[in-house]
Amino acid sequence: MNRSAWKQTTSFLLLMLGCVRPAVAQQVPVQEHALPNGMRVLLVERHDEPSVSGGWVAHVGSANERPGITGVAHLFEHMMFKGTRTLGTRDYKEDQRIIQQQEEVRSAIREEEAKLRAAWRRGDVEDLQNPESKSPRLRELEARFDELVAAQRELLVKNEFDRIYTTAGASGMNAFTTTDLTGYFITVPANKLELWAWMESERLLHPVFREFYSERDVVFEERRMRTESTPLGKFTEAFESMVWTSHPYQWPVVGWPSDIPAISKAEADSFFATFYAPQNITLVLVGDFDARNAMELIRRYFGRIPKGSTPPPDLVTWEVPQLAEKRMNAEAEANPRVTIVWHTVPFGHKDFYALNILSEVLATRTGRLYKGLVLGSEVATDVTTSPESRKWAGTFEISAEVREPHTPAEVESAIYHEVDQLKQEDVPAEELQKVKNNFAAYEYRRLSSNMNILLQLLFYDGLGDWREINEGGPKYQAVSAGDIRRVAKKYFTAENRNVAVYTRKPAPASEEAQPQS
Repeated sequence: MNRSAWKQTTSFLLLMLGCVRPAVAQQVPVQEHALPNGMRVLLVERHDEPSVSGGWVAHVGSANERPGITGVAHLFEHMMFKGTRTLGTRDYKEDQRIIQQQEEVRSAIREEEAKLRAAWRRGDVEDLQNPESKSPRLRELEARFDELVAAQRELLVKNEFDRIYTTAGASGMNAFTTTDLTGYFITVPANKLELWAWMESERLLHPVFREFYSERDVVFEERRMRTESTPLGKFTEAFESMVWTSHPYQWPVVGWPSDIPAISKAEADSFFATFYAPQNITLVLVGDFDARNAMELIRRYFGRIPKGSTPPPDLVTWEVPQLAEKRMNAEAEANPRVTIVWHTVPFGHKDFYALNILSEVLATRTGRLYKGLVLGSEVATDVTTSPESRKWAGTFEISAEVREPHTPAEVESAIYHEVDQLKQEDVPAEELQKVKNNFAAYEYRRLSSNMNILLQLLFYDGLGDWREINEGGPKYQAVSAGDIRRVAKKYFTAENRNVAVYTRKPAPASEEAQPQS
């Protein structure tokens, strides 16, 4: 849920929802269809403005990867904007010839890289990333590959996909990748719906993954900037990996640094054929259109895509029960902090709703954690909660920044005190109703725009059931104080928790004063 939306609810809306039983939120009128190739379609007609927000979700994320190709799902988020047979190049045949030559050189490069890794295992090479470790043959092959890249760039029409959309008045084109799904979306004028259908179906039917290896390097740099160059990025990644014992959630969406530069185009092509097949995709349209006409366009364009020959495999590796507390102690160039994560439930589980209500009892400026740790004992400067129910499993996180000279141990103890209160006593009716009113307010705000509805449908469908957009609200309102007490006892146990304690890294010792000459 979007907690910022709950915080920003207007006083008028809170007044309207302040009754004992909040009004039933308006249902989103979703029409569901299916194409013969297995692709599903969700349509929501809204004639408030002459535009359509369109998108699609591929039911694939980093959890569907395997060691060796971690990061490939996120890489495809980038590659899907590289064009088609007709978009992105001045000469498709020559473009394909160069791509084939690039693959031949990359195959030889991979052989040399395998030799380099073997030398590293023997101890003959100290640093695989050091350019001086490369053999003369590897340097020669890389130089040849760079020549082919330069030749291909002479043929490219950069950003043509975006330019065509922008010229037609479209806006907000973007995409995202999570552990469980990959979504693509844009808003187009209502009279450009057929352009959307052609553009989106073409990049699924005739994609061309140009600049594959260059874009792979872009993703690697993105990882460096967001993870390795931030004060807590590397530690957060290590902690996340520690939380999960057996589940694929243990590797980052962006991928491990050794895997990203090792992914081959052949591996990527196989991944695309499996997980970007129409039976693994759901289209979503929200806005100013006639559903019958829209379906005619969708059948004409997306119906051309043949059904995939290999059914996407189900995820069968589940997280094993955690039997003992795990702890990570880290020194970082940041303020002291404590983060606690408990294993909980996946999206759609019956306890999902009580855990989200519980989170709001603890969170926000009026929640128990802020009142107790920030305003009360003043052991923390800030505290947040984050219930995260993914497709296959879930977690509940509480994180607090320590107010010095207090210690992380004091903050951790204070968090457990507030959590234990939820195990021992029912949340008072007035406090619980206030939280439920916030959820009810969100039920209204979620209908604020076409794009807002679109993104909810993409996420919910990707996680397992788009009907959550209509069915979730009543389930939150049905949560009782007993439910909150029950889930607190069930999941917030010592053996089920993971704790990261961050202390400030000491400043490097100053150099001794040098004698003056």
